[in-house]
Amino acid sequence: MSSSPEFVAARLCWDQLYQRLNQVILGQPLTLRKLLAALAAGGHVLLEDVPGTGKTTLAKALAAAIGADFKRVQFTPDLLPADILGMSIFEAAKQQFEFHPGPIFTQILLADEINRATPRTQSALLEAMAENQVSLDGRQYQMDALFFVVATQNPVEFRGAYPLPEAQMDRFALKLALGYLDAQSETAMVEARHAGEAWSVLPPCVTREQMLGLRQAVQQVHIAPELTRYAVELVRATRTMPEIRLGAGPRASLALVRCAKALALGSGSDFVTPDHVQALACDVLAHRLVLSTEAKYSGADASALVTRILHETPIPV
Repeated sequence: MSSSPEFVAARLCWDQLYQRLNQVILGQPLTLRKLLAALAAGGHVLLEDVPGTGKTTLAKALAAAIGADFKRVQFTPDLLPADILGMSIFEAAKQQFEFHPGPIFTQILLADEINRATPRTQSALLEAMAENQVSLDGRQYQMDALFFVVATQNPVEFRGAYPLPEAQMDRFALKLALGYLDAQSETAMVEARHAGEAWSVLPPCVTREQMLGLRQAVQQVHIAPELTRYAVELVRATRTMPEIRLGAGPRASLALVRCAKALALGSGSDFVTPDHVQALACDVLAHRLVLSTEAKYSGADASALVTRILHETPIPV
């Protein structure tokens, strides 16, 4: 690992955040590292799991650990885009319209149960997640440099849920799942909550400026040209498999490389290895794939197809 002050500070920031989150979300070390990789890479995360596994708690704990501005939007079928973006309201005293920003104008946004809103409302997030800005009434409003979306969703088979459109899924760098805890971790979690541990009122362990420094340090992590080609080959392979009707696009290649660099930094390295790329491939690619009708009815799984691509694609040496 580089001994430059920037890398040392970035590594310390990562470790402090990880340790704080690990106190709240027990038994999920790999998922926490991947979440931090997305945050450090400037991406956004979709958490899909059954209710009660800690998705909302994780987002709130992350905001508390950074001391960041935090807004939560509970997505429902009657939610409108203006409820997220804001609107211009006529001020009689000033005889003019003034823009009243919505909850999207924050540093960390929790889009809770995002798939319970209609696709029209879901699309309100697209521009902000892709371009860090919102266009309303002919004007552009810039988001905070730290802007990070954590969206949660229950499996689409649950009643009252709308599948996210492909364009929306493509905006998430990673799709993660927490899953159920093992017996020991679940017991420890229940005991901690029963004892009234108030993690949400603990002082922040890192600052916004430190987080932005972490993102800058990620950009300096080295990735060899052959590893960049390897990541691109993995993405391109999803476009030629007969089981896949719509493969991953170039945004997936960017996300895979950026998140691999962030994961490398978090692992204590200033260069990317094939292991970093492989560790994130399923999380970056699977949710972007649209399977063919035949593949879906035959029980094919997107993650399994990505795993097959990993086995079939030569690893650079």
